[in-house]
Amino acid sequence: MKLLVLSTPPVPYHGWGRYTREMLIALSAHGVDITLITSRDAPTDPGLPLADYVRLLPSLIHPVQLNNARILSCAPTIRRFAARADVVHVMAEPYGLAALWQPKPLIVTAHGTYIPRSVARRGLGALYRHVYQHSQIVCVSHYTENQVQIALPKAHTRVIINGVDVARFDQTAPLPDKFGASAIILTVGQVKARKGYHIMVEAMIRIHEVLPNVHAVFIGDTSDTAYCDQLRQQIAANHLGNHVHLLGSVSDEVLRGWYGAADIFALPAMNTGGKFEGFGLVYLEASAAGLPTIGTRGCGAEDAIMNGESGLLIDQRDASGMADALLRLLDNRALRVQMGTAGRAFAKKHTWSQIAAQMLDVYREAIHA
Repeated sequence: MKLLVLSTPPVPYHGWGRYTREMLIALSAHGVDITLITSRDAPTDPGLPLADYVRLLPSLIHPVQLNNARILSCAPTIRRFAARADVVHVMAEPYGLAALWQPKPLIVTAHGTYIPRSVARRGLGALYRHVYQHSQIVCVSHYTENQVQIALPKAHTRVIINGVDVARFDQTAPLPDKFGASAIILTVGQVKARKGYHIMVEAMIRIHEVLPNVHAVFIGDTSDTAYCDQLRQQIAANHLGNHVHLLGSVSDEVLRGWYGAADIFALPAMNTGGKFEGFGLVYLEASAAGLPTIGTRGCGAEDAIMNGESGLLIDQRDASGMADALLRLLDNRALRVQMGTAGRAFAKKHTWSQIAAQMLDVYREAIHA
């Protein structure tokens, strides 16, 4: 099978890139012949098993003025590449514009917010609707599928949740200095309001009153400086500076070390401004690391966490509910171990190889439709 993929650079440090990289590796292992068309600013040597690696599209990570028009201008070139493929897969939704007019079966992965927001736009929204309505949309969660169907009632959708590299968490990594904490609560993800870090700080106020030696560790991109400044002020105002640690981005080895050192993983993602957590790969990674997880209802986390089995789901924006969930787990080591074990088993059923096998079924159905 010959596959043409349109996506952002296949790098592990952002969502589109990580999904693309893992899918390309897994699909190649299943014998798929892959051409990747990515952005002009992509690395020159991605070290991936590709038949061709073409740097053509404008960047989605560092967009410039009239970026959508630049994407659209690539459509004739994409059409020529598609003529040599059996199926085309857009793994980063905005590049759907470049797949206009190409003749082969089209698959689009819906990671979260982008499709519902893009079809509502004036002007370009009509083009996006045309692309998405003439494609098979693979949604990474049932919540994402529901949002896509609300925006595009006639869309052809199905759910294939994200995968995880379980073996990555079998690799040993040096354990970090735990600040002398009796327990560590770990939160991983870009440090921005939608991820609910401020809710974590509110919950830590109560945790600190009951269990003063429990610490929280926050790891993620801190480029949203305004929000990070507010978060630091919130931490300082509540005298939590020695117990809530904002580490920023770290290497994969250091990150795995914190997964190994932590007792609980928690990320209270929230829907805001029309944006939502499409799945939350970090929940599945935490499960692969054997941690109980806490996430929120009303978003993709409902597919990443088995409520009451691998972790707990709470209401969005509910700091009290987060504190209750944390205390329940902190007070019961046996429950933490039980949920961590269940989460690890759940993660093993969702390796990227298994996800790629499901995607291959989608490709075959599209080709023979």
